[in-house]
Amino acid sequence: MKRITILIADDEVEIADLVALHLQKEGYHTIKAFDGKAAVQAVQTQAIDLAILDIMMPGMDGYEVTRKIREQHHLPIIFLSAKTSDMDKITGLVMGADDYMTKPFNPMELVARVNSQLRRSLQFSQSVPVQRSILEKGGLIITPDQHRVTLYGKPVELTPKEFDILYLLASHPKQVFSAENIFEQVWGEAYYESGNTVMVHIRTLRKKLGEDVNKNKFIKTIWGVGYTFND
Repeated sequence: MKRITILIADDEVEIADLVALHLQKEGYHTIKAFDGKAAVQAVQTQAIDLAILDIMMPGMDGYEVTRKIREQHHLPIIFLSAKTSDMDKITGLVMGADDYMTKPFNPMELVARVNSQLRRSLQFSQSVPVQRSILEKGGLIITPDQHRVTLYGKPVELTPKEFDILYLLASHPKQVFSAENIFEQVWGEAYYESGNTVMVHIRTLRKKLGEDVNKNKFIKTIWGVGYTFND
């Protein structure tokens, strides 16, 4: 049976040791990194199944580490951070994290969240892939197999969640999706007052598509209902 390896990246040695201790009791193999560059190097050189990242690390912060990881990998990422505001949490999720916990934290809750993310990741990897076709809409080309988007021939860099939201809307033109619909289909979890998370992703997605210049060319807001894709 494959040994599951978890990366713990935190410049506070005591916290990294505490997290490693509890994960090892669950039978997981752990690797520790104490700065952002070491965390990126670990993911690039070893088979990591899940990463637990602090945000405020020397050399390269957790946001930048996440961006680097997401360039090539889709492993689950959990932020474990002393930054506690709602916007900090939303920023972490927008950057590509799958979950966010604040310090101080309950180690057993963290272990439960790790188990949940690994179960979801395993189910996804074992499921029969659904064939998704290339979509072309008014200069926008979405290539799902490569997670690539171009707009009038120029690449548009999207996080995995932004890509999935765009593909969901574009593959169902004129259909209106509520924030709850989007969250449950893209995140694969029950909706729990996560409207702000969806709203921030939509806002960032629109900016990357140049919607600040051509307002609502692709993604249209139906006030009080949700979002739809202009075909």
